[in-house]
Amino acid sequence: MSDIDARLDQWLKTNTYHHSDFWDLRELVKAKEEAGLTISLCIPTLNEEATIGKEVIVFKSELMDRYPLIDELAVIDSGSTDRTLDIAASFGADTYLSSEILPEYGDKPGKGENLWKAIYQLKGDIICYVDADIKNIHPRFASALVAPLIYRPEVDYVKAFYDRPLAFSDELRPSGGGRVTEILVRPLFSMFFPELTALMQPLSGEYAVRRSVLETLPFPIGYGVETSHVIDLYQAKGLDAFAQVDLDKRVHRNQSTVDLGKMSFGILQTFLNRIQANGMVSDLPDLHGQFRQFLAEGHRYELTRKEIVEEERPPMISLPEYLIKHDR
Repeated sequence: MSDIDARLDQWLKTNTYHHSDFWDLRELVKAKEEAGLTISLCIPTLNEEATIGKEVIVFKSELMDRYPLIDELAVIDSGSTDRTLDIAASFGADTYLSSEILPEYGDKPGKGENLWKAIYQLKGDIICYVDADIKNIHPRFASALVAPLIYRPEVDYVKAFYDRPLAFSDELRPSGGGRVTEILVRPLFSMFFPELTALMQPLSGEYAVRRSVLETLPFPIGYGVETSHVIDLYQAKGLDAFAQVDLDKRVHRNQSTVDLGKMSFGILQTFLNRIQANGMVSDLPDLHGQFRQFLAEGHRYELTRKEIVEEERPPMISLPEYLIKHDR
């Protein structure tokens, strides 16, 4: 066994959890209060009226009213044209339009923009992000992610993964980290950051992070935000800053291969920018931001073009407005 493999094996034993490890919510609330921590839950949205109501009900009833684990439940929206905001507000979530947060810095499209502005808007020492399209939502999608941060001060960033543990009967099987993860990100991590292959699903939309870390990270506004977080924190603090929690199963709508191509294009831009900035490669050519795909209808073929540029927001701690609002 190589040194890297031995390291990963040890990390998997100490920093990988199953959500059932944190079943006692009463004990978790007690530990949170003893640590003097506050927790904000952020759900970024864009036209999610079909699922947002159930998510808000589940989190508010179980993790605020029944067990006071979450101190703040907020929906930050990219400009939904359906009833997402009305539904979320009616069930008790705080609702914000991303465009109205830090308006002096403008408004940019992309989920990363919502996540970045949440750091400014929300109050918690820990921010837990949960996607809005989960059909099998359960309190564990938040409670199990914040738990390692409550119990282990040395852990800064907790990622979710889904499916089942790697051990299945008497055999080992791949964890199924998602199509973009397995086809693009895991091969890249294997070549450039082999320790990061320990993360089952580095692109998962569910994760909890200490504010003290989030505020120091730049945020790509689009598809590359999770990739950049993982690489930047790993470069700063190493693998021990991470933990991950198995949430068993996540049911959500699947994206088309065409859409996954756009996602991969944005992630690859972010990845190449990171390895160049870290001095791991030199003299990369100028990267083209136009992504080309084909549509076929009968014997007619159409070339489509979409400009995808992973523009980045600066670390929140560099903004004077943030320093004033949060007494930094």
